[in-house]
Amino acid sequence: MGEHVRLEVADGVGTIRLDRPKMNAISFAVQAELREVAREATEREDVRAVVIWGGERVFAAGNDVKEMAEVSYTGMVGKAGSVQSAVTAIAAIPKPVVAAVNGYALGGGCELALAADVRIAADNAVLGQPEILLGIIPGAGGTQRLARLVGPSKAKDLMFTGRFVKAEEALAIGLVDRVVPAAEVYDAALAWAGQFSGAAAYALRAVKESVDQGLEVDLATGLAIERTQFAAVFATEDAEIGLRSFVENGPGKAQFVGR
Repeated sequence: MGEHVRLEVADGVGTIRLDRPKMNAISFAVQAELREVAREATEREDVRAVVIWGGERVFAAGNDVKEMAEVSYTGMVGKAGSVQSAVTAIAAIPKPVVAAVNGYALGGGCELALAADVRIAADNAVLGQPEILLGIIPGAGGTQRLARLVGPSKAKDLMFTGRFVKAEEALAIGLVDRVVPAAEVYDAALAWAGQFSGAAAYALRAVKESVDQGLEVDLATGLAIERTQFAAVFATEDAEIGLRSFVENGPGKAQFVGR
């Protein structure tokens, strides 16, 4: 368990909890802790889905600007990979991941939310990539994941201007998937993640990998990825259980074992 990031597990759901007062600034140390909890969430069989949460007040207000201000060009050449890899580690968790966004999710915090499969935001949440106002650009995947999520035009507008996006607009442009009252964000994310506690784990993994890898290639290659994953899940015990259960009992009654 890290000083500022921890993994809490209950009922098949792992919560990656950021806790670095006051604003959950993502320092280089926090990035290392994110990589470690992502590895743990990936490896633990009792974790079937993941919630990323920064607490009731703020998701994460960004990377640690005071820390970055002390880094030279040559220093950042060596650290830029670390900045990206922390968020990439979250995105690569082969399980459903939902970001529960209270308060601010700005800069590196927004990039961390973008690494999730789904984003549930508070009605008072504020998101954005304001790095341009510091004379820099997003460095933890924002230029790539934001454009893929909301389209290049909207993404460029947000990154060119550095403006903040309130929850209503974030929902309208597809930056978040659901908006709920602030007090209900974490519970809503837990409920979403909890529906996978008894799901077919390797089929979920195959869906995530097929979609994520397919977005990076042409359609024909994407279909080839899908064919490979489709055939592969037939080697799982869950596929045998699910197909037999459908034939014998109808849809939606299979009791999967996660293998």
